Amino acid sequence: MEETYIDSLDPEKLLQCPYDKNLQIRACRFPYHLIKCRKNHPDVANKLATCPFNARHQVPQTEISHHISSCDDKSCIEQDIVNQTRNLGQETLVESTWQCPPCDEDWDKDLWEQTSTLFVWSTANYCGKNSPASNIVMEHKSNLASGMRVPKSLRYVLPWKNNGNAQ
Repeated sequence: MEETYIDSLDPEKLLQCPYDKNLQIRACRFPYHLIKCRKNHPDVANKLATCPFNARHQVPQTEISHHISSCDDKSCIEQDIVNQTRNLGQETLVESTWQCPPCDEDWDKDLWEQTSTLFVWSTANYCGKNSPASNIVMEHKSNLASGMRVPKSLRYVLPWKNNGNAQ
């Protein structure tokens, strides 16, 4: 029994193609061959049925019920089902003792503790209303390097703003 089990798992074992009796295929390539050969022989494929326990078993439709009752792979699946039902009854759910750590963050408090300076694009400094420097008039300072200027218009006309006069 054990020798036949090991023999059936041998990837180099030659198996006969159910679609073309003249073909012998290695066991490791057999599933791929079945797909290809099923497409090449649709007339034979209509007469064969696939075993529900092993897709490699292609049996004539008239013999499928006998094959299902005597399929070797059926016992493996039945044993798995029995083992799963036994384990299901023995398993007890263990409640987790993990607790979420306390949160030390207080975003509202952090917001009030921040300095009153805010980032504003293209200005050197900005002072809020409550800042002691709020009465000082701030001069607008460009962040561009000296000798550079901001373009007054775009070089290209954007497609959605095209009204016939490109620059």
